[in-house]
Amino acid sequence: MRKEFERVSPESVGIPSGSIEKLIDKLEEGWTEPHGLMIMRDGKVCAEGWWTPYAPGIRHGLQSHTKTYAATAVGIAYTEGLVDLEERVIDIFPDEAPKDPSENLKKLKVKHVLAMACGMKTMPMGGMEWIKDFLATPVEDEPGTSFMYNSTGSSLLAAIVKKRSGQGMIEYLRTRLFDKIGIDTDNLKCICMPDGIEMGGGGMYATTEDNLRLMKLYADGGVWEGERILAEDYVKKATSLQNESATERAVNPPAEDNFVGYGYQIWMCRPEGVYRADGAMGQFTIVFPKYNMLLAITECAMGATGGEMPQKALDTIWEWYYSLPSPDTKLAEDKAAAEHLARRMKMLALPSPDRSPVSPCQKDAEGKYVLTDGNLSFCGMGFFKPAAEGTLIKEVSLKFGSSDLFFDVVTKDGSKMNFTVALDGSYRENKVPDLVDQCLMYGKWTSDNTFVLTNRKIETCAADDYVLTFEGDKLTITQQTRFFGLHENKVEFKRA
Repeated sequence: MRKEFERVSPESVGIPSGSIEKLIDKLEEGWTEPHGLMIMRDGKVCAEGWWTPYAPGIRHGLQSHTKTYAATAVGIAYTEGLVDLEERVIDIFPDEAPKDPSENLKKLKVKHVLAMACGMKTMPMGGMEWIKDFLATPVEDEPGTSFMYNSTGSSLLAAIVKKRSGQGMIEYLRTRLFDKIGIDTDNLKCICMPDGIEMGGGGMYATTEDNLRLMKLYADGGVWEGERILAEDYVKKATSLQNESATERAVNPPAEDNFVGYGYQIWMCRPEGVYRADGAMGQFTIVFPKYNMLLAITECAMGATGGEMPQKALDTIWEWYYSLPSPDTKLAEDKAAAEHLARRMKMLALPSPDRSPVSPCQKDAEGKYVLTDGNLSFCGMGFFKPAAEGTLIKEVSLKFGSSDLFFDVVTKDGSKMNFTVALDGSYRENKVPDLVDQCLMYGKWTSDNTFVLTNRKIETCAADDYVLTFEGDKLTITQQTRFFGLHENKVEFKRA
């Protein structure tokens, strides 16, 4: 049973409602796509809203915000005495360690992995023996003396928990964390490494409020409703400077808030004392200790570089934060302003899809097409989880209605999937057989022979566009995925 947070007006906790409206104005300028926002002060939620089609209970891709969950699992294992932060990693994984480990590898401890201080210059990607590959990576610097952002190391944190507890990270946290702080474990999802261990470096899907609840535990020193969940010394280390990160400037120059230091899978921030959990494209949960405030946002902030737009999101939040009254200021209730903000936050929505439902060649485009070149799938998570061979499409069929496109596919394993694509400026809900299966599909004609189908995987940050170009009996589909940049995949079909 989850205890809901008290909901109050912003003024009752010293925040002007108008200031939150100005923050929303900034977020809606077009440089980011906001999905969800929650603000809490003094343990009370004073503002919350989701931009339709996003909603409170829909989990959202966290990317590297996952790292803070993985570190929390290690922190609880430390609190229970299962893990020592001074333990050597090769002692936890003796079977995966090299036969003749280097002197620096021998010095690599759990605390170094937590603080991105492994001493490596490169990061191995996931294979079936990814732990062995990780431990075989040269440790060029003495652990604890340098910073390198290492997502595979973050996944190693989940592996440490599995090694010591016998449980996967999510299951381990179910009774020890999630049930206690009000997170619905059954609504969580996590991509796994090839060996089945959770991808602690970036594989989780959780709600905006889940993230808020996680970081409230840190803001409250590891105690939840009188029960200590995380050891006090662990929380202090996790939320304070453990490793200088100024070298990140050479890796991601626009990301100014990545240069001020790192705790245990938690970033320090430029405003004094502020720290955050952080995932790509602006998944932030920020703790403002001096103000006893938390802000959680899920969004899709993407620009020419990986750090440009997420940094703009942080800059926007800092500008708002600095505009707030001093922490001890008492504000009179402003019923009109609070009600206006509340109404606005209930009506938040992304722009409706463009509507262009008809083309002169529409009837000629209908029919069945078979694959002749390339690979295409509606399943798989791209960068994180490539599509399985059996889900690759070998045949597509199209039929246009007055307000819908009926788009049917047959995959290489013989499975059939039937999708409905909105043509009327709205969305149609669909499902794909995948880890995150909820999709909203809509489309429009952009020229006489070009139709763009958009597949918004509502549990992820972004949407994929499928550009269908019809030329006689030939259909070309160009998949455009916006994730860590724009990636294109072109496939060809011919009329059956």
